Amino acid sequence: MTDKKLKITLVKSLNGRLQSHKACVRGLGLRRINHTVVISDTPENRGMINKASYLLKVEDA
Repeated sequence: MTDKKLKITLVKSLNGRLQSHKACVRGLGLRRINHTVVISDTPENRGMINKASYLLKVEDA
């Protein structure tokens, strides 16, 4: 079984955003603009990505 990975980068500021969207970005492990993390492609992570998608850049890793 292969575990698919996603590379996520925070491209916009969290200032003035909804609290729940900030929480999703933090939950993905992103801390500052242009910070990139590699996470597994799970339904939980996909939900957080979809909620704050306008702040993120998502690529296959």
